[in-house]
Parts: sequence; structure tokens; C-alpha cells
Amino acid sequence: MALFDLPLDELRDYRPRVPEPEDFDRFWEKTLAEAREHDLNATFEPVATALTGVAVYDVTFAGFGGHPVKGWFLHPAGAREPLPVVVEYIGYGGGRGLAHTHLLWPTAGFAHLVMDTRGQGSGWAAGDTPDPVGSGPAFPGFMTRGIENPEDYYYRRVFTDAVRAVEAARSHPLTDPARTAVTGSSQGGGITLAVGGLVPDLVAIAPDVPFLCHFRRAATLTDRDPYREIGNYLKTHRGRDERIFRTLSYFDGVHFAARGRAPALFSTALEDQTCPPSTVFAAYNAYAVEDKHIEVYSFNGHEGGGPVHQEVQLDWLPPRLR
Repeated sequence: MALFDLPLDELRDYRPRVPEPEDFDRFWEKTLAEAREHDLNATFEPVATALTGVAVYDVTFAGFGGHPVKGWFLHPAGAREPLPVVVEYIGYGGGRGLAHTHLLWPTAGFAHLVMDTRGQGSGWAAGDTPDPVGSGPAFPGFMTRGIENPEDYYYRRVFTDAVRAVEAARSHPLTDPARTAVTGSSQGGGITLAVGGLVPDLVAIAPDVPFLCHFRRAATLTDRDPYREIGNYLKTHRGRDERIFRTLSYFDGVHFAARGRAPALFSTALEDQTCPPSTVFAAYNAYAVEDKHIEVYSFNGHEGGGPVHQEVQLDWLPPRLR
């Protein structure tokens, strides 16, 4: 696939006006306050595995509405002192999968919590967290569940779960709460941006080819799923454009990026039609922290930098955690 979005020199200066709700901060303050009315109840059950260098725990904690959310917690075997912790979020359609597929950060010497994504986990990696909240009519997928109203929108629950995942990770006695980073790719990158805007004391964030940014441009620029789910919904529900994009404005990575305080490592790929580079740069350029960097993969699609970018993260993140 050839380049399809803006030229790189224009992307580096791309700062679109993305309308923000006047009550954006109040909305999220209220949402998180309601979630914290439920005890976190974070549990870490040891799991016997054939792994000799890593200890594994099956995690459960209370997310949005007090609903149980699953995850994996891993740390270097034999660790005794509190460790920096990396919280990771999963890409669209996937779940936490199997514990041994998450060895990068614990083998680099860190504690690692991987959050399951509610209602997902049947597309490419199995999940174990249901979403007990129903919604009105929706196009197949997750993008339009509850999209008529911000209070009902699916990602209100997911982003709340993600903040609570940080709180769960910090509650474990082998983690140092003052040294917490969050990361994820695609949907996980979009969730990372949201958490970066909602949790003020992270030491770093690393959103990789992030999804859930600059919704209106994405929905009108690419015909790839998942953004195409929005267009397919509006194809049937004619005339509701403004209402739907108002709901989405409460969940836009551009607005969360503007509130981020931690050093940030982004990535994008110029042939990525799933998360177009202009939508990623819209968030990156809104990120008002001096210590930020974006890796650009010129001839890659949504796979981005893949293992090459993991090497970049392994160079960039540990000094900030240590």
C-alpha cells in the first residue's frame, strides 16, 4: 500500500482543531469517582507454569461499575525489592491471551500487569472479562456500543478499567507505585493515551500506532475497520453525525494527549490505513510535554515497527523507570 495520508513534513506540523466538550474534565472526574466507590479488591493468584525466570499471577480487580476485570501479573522470579511496573493494554479484538506471551518486560527486570479488555478476546487472543453492560442498537464490533450517549459509550468502561488497572498494579507489594509506566499498541495505544491524561503521576507512556484519535478525520479518511464501524452505523442512522461525534469527543486521544504530563514515546507508520498517521500526529502534536518522541516507520502498515520498535522501547523506557 502506497502512502495515502499527508506528507511527513506536513504531519509534523499537523495540529487540527478537534472540538472538546466543555465538561470533559468533569465527565471524567465523575466517572472515576463513581468507579472508586467500589473497593478495588485486587487479587493476585499464583499460577504454576514451566517458566523458570518469571513468576506469574492471575489478576482480578474491580473496574467500571465494580465489574471484575482480569489480567496477568508477571515479575522476575525471586524478586524481593519493589520493582518499576509497566501496565499494558491490548489491541482491538484481543484478550490477555496466555501468560507466556507477555515476557518482554518481566525479563527486562520489571513487574508487568497486562489488562484484559472487557467484552473482547475472541478476535486473535482469548479473553476472560465479560462486559455486563448492555447498549442500544450498534454495528457489529465495539466502536458503536452505546455511542448515542457519552455515559453509555463502551470506551467509558474500558478507560475506567484501565485507570483501575494502574491502581491494581500499584497495590501489589512488589511494585514501586512511584515508578509506573503504561504502554500498548493500536487500541492499547489509545487506551495508553487516555490513562496518560487521567493519571497525573506516571513516569512514562508509550503509545504504539495508537487508535482512538481524531475520530472525525479517521472515520472519513479510512474505510478500514474498526473506524469504518462508525461510518456503517451512520449509514443506517442517517442525520446523527453531530450527536455521534459529540459522544466520541469525550474519548478522543487528542484531548487526553493535551492533558498528559509524563515523558512519551509514540510510533506511527505512514502506510497505516487502520490508524492513519495524521490521527496519530494530531495526538502527538497536542502532547504538551517536552520529553516526547515519535518513531516513524515509512513503509509499514499497522504492524508499525514490530520487534524493531520493541528494541526502541527497551532503550527508551528503562532509564525513565530506573
